[in-house]
Amino acid sequence: MTMRHLVSATLGLWIGVSGAALAQTSPVVVELYTSQGCSSCPPADEFMEQLVKSPDVIALSLHVDYWDYIGWRDTFGNPAFTQRQKAYAKAVGSRMIYTPQMIVGGQDRVEGNDPAQVAEAIRRHQAQVSPVRLSVTRDGDRIVIKAEANPPLSKNARIQVIRYTPEATVAIGRGENEGREVTYTNIVTDWRAIADWPGVTPFEMTAEVSGSDPVVVIVQTEGPANVLAAAVVK
Repeated sequence: MTMRHLVSATLGLWIGVSGAALAQTSPVVVELYTSQGCSSCPPADEFMEQLVKSPDVIALSLHVDYWDYIGWRDTFGNPAFTQRQKAYAKAVGSRMIYTPQMIVGGQDRVEGNDPAQVAEAIRRHQAQVSPVRLSVTRDGDRIVIKAEANPPLSKNARIQVIRYTPEATVAIGRGENEGREVTYTNIVTDWRAIADWPGVTPFEMTAEVSGSDPVVVIVQTEGPANVLAAAVVK
């Protein structure tokens, strides 16, 4: 069985099992930490090509910069994404970061390319009902974000706005993947926190979003930790 067929079969399994709970939950956020300079990353990048097709998942590729030293500068690499990955490690008392690594729902960490483990983590998060209801609407270069928690949150949450490029193919000229042409999907170009929310009273905010790239809004407890709600508008 090819990797593509194996991934499709795995995804089909968890979609079928968890479909009944989808109406009660928001999409599950999956963050892939990857690099064009990492020879272990292309299989995970290929997995992302399949994962982004699920309407019940928001899959995001964050390119780190710590592989650039071997001779190929990642064309999408961003030191801010390296720092975000390090913050996830610090939140669980770890000093190690890896590529590829997938973080599911802000909590489950999967090192290496393991579609079955990622699918199981997605299934667990889909079974959870969040106290946060999130609404995001877009009108041109503006979005309106509304969030409400019932019951109120016990910890502060951070409202974050993410932009991404849906797809790009890169011919890699040096480093561990020299000579390869790799297609990347949902490539994060910007990730910023726009507000902290105690989660006691309803939240509403208008934010500027220039350009035509899709917009993701995530409500996440501090840490970074659990993703309470997420939405994408295109």
